[in-house]
Amino acid sequence: MRGRLNAAADAAWTEDERRLLATLDAPRKVQRYLDSLPYTTDTQTRSPRRVMREGCAHCCEGAIFAAAALRFHGHPPLLLDLRAVDDDDHVLAVYRRHGLLGAVAKSNFSLLRFREPIYRSYRELALSYFEPYYNMLAERTLRSYSRPLNLARFDERQWMTTEEDLEWVGDELNAVRHYALMGPETVRDLQPVDDLLYRAGLLGSDPAGLYQPQPRENRHQPGV
Repeated sequence: MRGRLNAAADAAWTEDERRLLATLDAPRKVQRYLDSLPYTTDTQTRSPRRVMREGCAHCCEGAIFAAAALRFHGHPPLLLDLRAVDDDDHVLAVYRRHGLLGAVAKSNFSLLRFREPIYRSYRELALSYFEPYYNMLAERTLRSYSRPLNLARFDERQWMTTEEDLEWVGDELNAVRHYALMGPETVRDLQPVDDLLYRAGLLGSDPAGLYQPQPRENRHQPGV
């Protein structure tokens, strides 16, 4: 049986929405639902209601939807921001089980999605994304992670069901304190990802949604 939401949040859903959310009663099921949706490359940020209705999502929309779905089953709606250089940032919906952290995520990269709840800290969870987090020039780009943002703080803005754009959620994430994963000396020594990892991460990706960094001298570009 799922945990109780506050009455206002629980009442926000239609009966059809409740039936769908009721089927997503484990983080893995939320991930499978997100994986079944096409990755959208537009710039708007849909609410969870619109994601269900329109049947598509990008990274931030997927994380916000996952936070709402996890909340329906008793988890706090928490987002974690992963900040990168020369690349897109990435947003996770995080949850705890037996005191350990896991994540649900929508991504155009196959290796930046679900994480089992085995991590003892947000730093450990963020580091699990480091190796497969790279840009189209094969550079390892993940640099920092945020404190968790609890979307329950914004219930008055009806973030789960609004028809309005949720671009402001990204602004809130940017304003949260971020913690560096490594120092500049380590960054200077980072090596490009190898060709096998490069290709594995791009399995099933939509080329239109891939961040294209500006080329610089002496960049490594693996064959694809």
